[in-house]
Amino acid sequence: MSDHINELFDKDGNLIGALLSAEAWTAARATVYATLGLVDQPKVEVRPEPTADWETLKQYWDFPYPVDTDVHCEHCGTTTLDWQADEPRKFRLTSANLAGLVSFLCTQCQAKVVKKHFKDAIRTECTPYVDDKIRTKEGRY
Repeated sequence: MSDHINELFDKDGNLIGALLSAEAWTAARATVYATLGLVDQPKVEVRPEPTADWETLKQYWDFPYPVDTDVHCEHCGTTTLDWQADEPRKFRLTSANLAGLVSFLCTQCQAKVVKKHFKDAIRTECTPYVDDKIRTKEGRY
């Protein structure tokens, strides 16, 4: 039919749907949502901090250095010596696992701060928040 639209049929030849290319979907998205009466942007759910995962990491801590609770955002300069003690929170815990990977969200600028705990050192990465995402490359699961 087209490079942008592939119609899908069942075994009896009845039309059951269509697949659109990213380019076609980007062009038609607003019209489709308006026609179906849907909200274009889904509400962002705020998940609770996975503090149980952080506690598990601390319980099984086997690194030669003490548990570190300091977090620093390289983009806006927000810093804390103990992210759990701050009220209101400067950083929200978004993930933690036994491998030593711990992620935070800076509440000031929404940057992502990742702390990678290795046997002999801690590596920190700070990724800025990007408001203008490319819709055709955005994955949703």
